[in-house]
Amino acid sequence: MTKSDKNSSTGDSSIDNRTVDTPYSDTPALPALAKTASPFIAVLLLLIAMLSLQGGASLAKTLFPLVGPQGVTALRLGIGSLLLLAWFRPWRMKIRGGNFRALLIYGLALGSMNYSFYLAIQTIPLGVGVALEFTGPLAVAMFSSRRPVDFVWVILAVVGLWFLLPLGHDTDSIDPKGACLALFAGACWAIYILAGQRAGSSYGPGTAAIGSLIGAMIFFPIGAFQAHTSIFTLSILPLGLLIALLTSAVPYSLEMIAMTRLPAKTFGTLMSMEPAMAAMSGIIFLGEYLNGLQWLALAAIIAASAGSTLTIQRKTKLDTVEVAGNNPSGK
Repeated sequence: MTKSDKNSSTGDSSIDNRTVDTPYSDTPALPALAKTASPFIAVLLLLIAMLSLQGGASLAKTLFPLVGPQGVTALRLGIGSLLLLAWFRPWRMKIRGGNFRALLIYGLALGSMNYSFYLAIQTIPLGVGVALEFTGPLAVAMFSSRRPVDFVWVILAVVGLWFLLPLGHDTDSIDPKGACLALFAGACWAIYILAGQRAGSSYGPGTAAIGSLIGAMIFFPIGAFQAHTSIFTLSILPLGLLIALLTSAVPYSLEMIAMTRLPAKTFGTLMSMEPAMAAMSGIIFLGEYLNGLQWLALAAIIAASAGSTLTIQRKTKLDTVEVAGNNPSGK
């Protein structure tokens, strides 16, 4: 499941313990928890998914000295695309209409997001990078509403950005270039959401696989060429596979299971914890300690994301369930 799904979910309906019906034949069935399963199990699975995602991001950053962020981007997009293609088998799905332009933009945004995010966290802490990137989907959610309460979340997000960005105050070596790259990744994430919604209406669950393939076709050769050393070695490829599993296969599967037992608002609110998870992963695995102001900034952005999810206007029913793959940038 992508963050596009997490931040664009609407309504207060929950998806029960059944596979989600789609008009796309030969689509792999979505996993589901049994009716008797406790919702706490779904919450636990979701937390494990986030830990896997952020642990994979930390592992990816440890490879930077060997192959650089460009090489890590090539590995993740290349191997991740193969995993998604093997799972979804988009060539066996029936296509409705076909919005190739939106699909192309979706794939380009996905690749650009991965590339710029990994470049960003080369010089800034992982938690800060995820928080800055999180402003992309947060902006999409906020700009879609004009209610007075939403201005509270806008103010919280601005406060968070003020404390994170190097805007004339001491930010303990937050690199301006890295911060700008993280914000650019957030902008790509916003485009990814909007284009993914259009492409998903035509290509269904296969959108993730096809879009990832498009991104890989563009950025895999760029990343492989710019890598510090060859990524096609026995010492590098297994780590690349592990990164793809931790940031794609494992969290995607667990999030899909959690979706079947959690209301959309609960799911979205829990996903707002991701910047904090990233910060903790950075501390544990990378030794990236944040100061008090940076923690305050993360708290403000998390509160803005959770608040915008909790106060979203209810719909009488859940019209569609879009499944577009896992977290796009593998943070």
